[in-house]
Amino acid sequence: MSARTKARKRALDILFSSDVRGDALDVTLAAEAQRAVGEPAREASWLYAREIVDGVLDHRDEIDEQIVTHARDWKIDRMPAIDRALLRMASWEILFNDDVPAAVAIDEAVELAKEYSTDDSGAFVHGVLARIARSN
Repeated sequence: MSARTKARKRALDILFSSDVRGDALDVTLAAEAQRAVGEPAREASWLYAREIVDGVLDHRDEIDEQIVTHARDWKIDRMPAIDRALLRMASWEILFNDDVPAAVAIDEAVELAKEYSTDDSGAFVHGVLARIARSN
């Protein structure tokens, strides 16, 4: 598994945890940063995970607007928390990270949805992200 794939899983955990617990994302990120200090072997995945989460923090309103616009009749607060976290993470990669091709961001998010969410989530996540990628 690549360092970026590991980083996406780590970022997903931070985004999901913050959402489900109702904690501020920056607080959850700070707690994870403290934990990361004691894990030098995982530094490569931590750096990109932090970049993703910082990006979501910096662009949350724009990311959520894109998700709602392209989710077709789905309100963001009605989505499963894991799908919401995946969509935010991958949307940041598509919209703000030129180093990651949109197809890679979409594929990684779909695979994580299949692994961690409902049976229908892979197709849902793919559809929303594909529409976001096409519109930008």
